[in-house]
Formats: sequence, C-alpha cells, structure tokens
Amino acid sequence: MRFDYRIVFIITALLFTLSTSLTVINYVESMDSTRKQLKNSSLPLTVDNIYTEIQKQIIEPNLIASMMAHDTFMKNWLAHEESDVKQITQYLETIKNKYQMFTTFLVSEKSQNYYTANGLLEKIDTTNKSNVWYLNFKNNPEMSEINIDYNKLMGQSLIMFINHKIFDDEFHMIGATGIGLKTSYINDMLKYFRQRYNFNVYFINNTGKVLISEQGVNKLEHISDVPELKKLIPDIISKERQLFEYTQAGDSYLLTKKYIAELDIYLLVEAKVENFTQSVKEAFYFNMMISLLITLLITIVVLLYVKNIHKKLNDLASNDALTGLPNRRTFYSQLEYSLSLKARQQQELSLIFVDIDDFKLVNDSHGHDVGDDVLINIAATLKSTIRHTDFIARWGGEEFIILLIDTRLQDAQLIAEQLRKNVEANIYSLQSAKKQITISLGTTQVCDNDDADSLFKRVDKALYQAKTTGKNRVVTSEEIANNV
Repeated sequence: MRFDYRIVFIITALLFTLSTSLTVINYVESMDSTRKQLKNSSLPLTVDNIYTEIQKQIIEPNLIASMMAHDTFMKNWLAHEESDVKQITQYLETIKNKYQMFTTFLVSEKSQNYYTANGLLEKIDTTNKSNVWYLNFKNNPEMSEINIDYNKLMGQSLIMFINHKIFDDEFHMIGATGIGLKTSYINDMLKYFRQRYNFNVYFINNTGKVLISEQGVNKLEHISDVPELKKLIPDIISKERQLFEYTQAGDSYLLTKKYIAELDIYLLVEAKVENFTQSVKEAFYFNMMISLLITLLITIVVLLYVKNIHKKLNDLASNDALTGLPNRRTFYSQLEYSLSLKARQQQELSLIFVDIDDFKLVNDSHGHDVGDDVLINIAATLKSTIRHTDFIARWGGEEFIILLIDTRLQDAQLIAEQLRKNVEANIYSLQSAKKQITISLGTTQVCDNDDADSLFKRVDKALYQAKTTGKNRVVTSEEIANNV
C-alpha cells in the first residue's frame, strides 16, 4: 500500500502544482492588467471627466458675468447714478435670483465701493487682505479671471469668483463685476469620485497648498506634508500632464494631475493601488481555495479508485476467480500464521485434502462449462459444511484444502465424512453432470514438529490412498501409519 499512496501523493502534488501555477500566473497578469488600466485609462479619464464637469459649471456663470460687464445699465449707473444704491442692489439681486447664483457683485473704481445683492458690502481697502484680489485683477492685463477665495463677509465657505472688468466708451476701467459660486458642488463631485471609483481628488495652487478637497475626508493641507510628494512638487506644478508613483506608509499610490488654466490651479487625482487590486487578490485567494478543494476532491477520487483497484488486485492475487475461495498462496499464508499461533497457544490443527473423483471425465463428456458448474457447487457445499472459523481454499484444478481450527484428527475425520456425504448428495452437481459426483479426502493432524511441507506430504499420501482404494472415501494419515 505504500506504493499506492506514493502514487496518489505524486498525482496530488502534480495537480496542485499545475492549478496553483495557473492561478499564480493569472493573478500576476490580472495585477499587471489592473495597474496598466489604472495608469492608462481610469486615472486619465477621471481627470478629464472632472475637468469637463468644472468647465460646464464655469461656462454659464462666465457668460452671465460677461453680460453684466457689458450691460449699458451697469455702465450708466457707474458713470452717473452711483448714489442710487437701491437700483444696483435690485439689479444684482435680480441676476442672482434669476440664474440661482450664490452671489453677484460690483466694485466701483471711482468710489471703491463693493456692492452685492444685499447692498453695500464694504469699501475696498489696500490694507485688507480680502481686497487684494481687486488690486491684482485691476493690474492684470486680462479682461476676466476666475479665482477661488474666501470672503469673511459672505460666510466661511470657499467661493469661486468669476470676475469681469467694466470699461467706459473710451475703454477706461470703471469697475469690476461678476458672480460667485459656492464650491460645495465640487465637494459633492469629489465625494462621488471617491465613493464610486476610489479616487482621492483635490486641487492645489502653484505652491502645493491644497485649496479644495473633500471636506471631512482629505485633511491634507499641503502636499509637502507627504514626504514622497514633497520631492515631486517641481514636477507636479509643471503645466504638462504627468503620472507619478510613490509609496506612503507601505502603500503604493498613483497620482496624475492636470493644470486648469481658467482657475490657475492644479487638479490632482490620486489612487491607492490596493483599492483597485483588492478584488484581484480576493479572486486569487478564492481561486486558490477552489484549486485546493478540487485537488482534494480529485485526490479523494483517485485514492478511492486506487484502493478499489488495489483491492481487486489483492482479490485476484488471493482468491480463485471461479469459486471465490482463497487460492493456494493465501492458504499458505494462513497455514504459516496458524502454525505460529499453535506454537504459542498449543492449539490443535487438522488438515483435509479434497479431490473430486473422475472430474476429467466430466470435462471430457460435458465440456468445461459443466465442469466449472460442478466446481462452483462443490466449493459452495464444502464451505457451507465447515465452521466459519475453519479455512478452505482451492488448491488447484479439482482439489480443495481445508484447515480445521482447534480440531483433533478424530474430529477432522468426522467432518471429512460429513463433507463426503454432502457432496455425494448434492443435487445441483447431479443435474449439471448428469451423474453423481463424489470426492475423496485425506486428513491429518498437525504435530509439534510439523512444517508446511511435512503436513502436505502426509495429507497428500492420505488422499492418494483414498483415491487408489476405491474413491468416495476418507483416509487419515493415522491409518496409513498403522498399515505401515
């Protein structure tokens, strides 16, 4: 059986190695494919989607602010009617409500007054940091600009301001007007991309300061707070689109960026690689488990098959195929075991050697099929007559041998006589052979100094004596010894 189990082990090892190798190869390819898709498709596409979304949010407000800057009423009011604050307040309120803006505003260059839909907000002061935007815008050659800033008088939220200059007929700047949008829609957009696609999206200025990020989630204030990103700041704030890879706290990250010229800020989209490879890892573990289960199942099937084949081979090697009785080799093993047991326990053993009388005549007269039927019937008769503790085997041809356990010669003779009578009375053999079938039997008892060879010689002589003195009779080895 060691050889059988070795075969099963080899088959199991080969199957597991094959399935594991295929699973590992698939895992490596899937990981590589996922990273490539993340680099070449998902991240760039997300950047473009966010940029497109921001542009959509800017185009309409920008047109409104441009319309306000070119409105004749606005120009006339600044030139001649600035004292009537109510008029400009109503105008700004109408624009705000009509287009659902967060705020609308106007700054007069002449008076330096800052108006909103609620009236006069404040006066521009060069020493006030919140008013620096106007001075910068005034000195900027551009006709319009977009910036993201706070105004404490309008609340604590970040506001996207779209500013346009107002010019008189001689193209002198007489003020600035525009609209303000809350950036909360951007926060909702960032939240959407994080929850749907596992991307961390935020905006920085040209110094690396984080201007807009998802509230309550991304608490990064400056990208230099991340040592690996600090090294990349010069490349990050360049105008070209680039992809960066870095490691933080043992985790791998991919980062891509896009410069938004309209806002003069940088859009950063960051992906934690593990978030995208987790499903691949889970699939890998699942496939490994399935491979193990399948291998185990195949191993069990192979093991059962091999055991079944081994059992059949053992049966073929140990038993007679025709009668189902143990064969000569098996009888030898049983006899050797019984002899060794007798030496320890002083147990009586006897042997009966059986031969079918005139069996060749049956084969010659009726064929081997009938002869086989006779052998089967006699084997069944012999087996049913002896005790279940005794051991019967087919010796070969028409000969059978029986080992009687715990039996003296006198008892063995009685059992042999009963066997003879039962075979003689077997109606099935009579029907098959069309004649009465008889057997001759020789018996002997195992002595202390006996081995297998001496036993077989004695019992064979007794059988020979039975065959030569009339057949259908029982002869004991004791009778032969007494006659000698």
